[in-house]
Amino acid sequence: MPKYMYSGNYTAKGATGLLKDGGTARYEEAKKIASAMGGSIEAYYWCYGDMDFMMIINLESEEMAIKFSLHVGASGVFNGKLTPLISVDKMEAATSTDLPSMKLPGEL
Repeated sequence: MPKYMYSGNYTAKGATGLLKDGGTARYEEAKKIASAMGGSIEAYYWCYGDMDFMMIINLESEEMAIKFSLHVGASGVFNGKLTPLISVDKMEAATSTDLPSMKLPGEL
């Protein structure tokens, strides 16, 4: 099942909701949403620094991941970033793949 990292920052409205609902309620809701989309949550963390939050979510389709990201972004409570994750096996397959001969910009 494809894995995605969803990370980002709360807006003022989102931070207010987190303070009101608490961390456990947010985590339980995220698990419920992932399950309803046919997926699961592998990791779920709050952070400080460049981002407020990150989770690793397993979803059955890229379309579902994109729709989820758009829906959360449109809510106005979170400014997020969806990042597809690459497994060791996928990276091995990619690095073992032959590319066709190509001329890159500026090459003769």
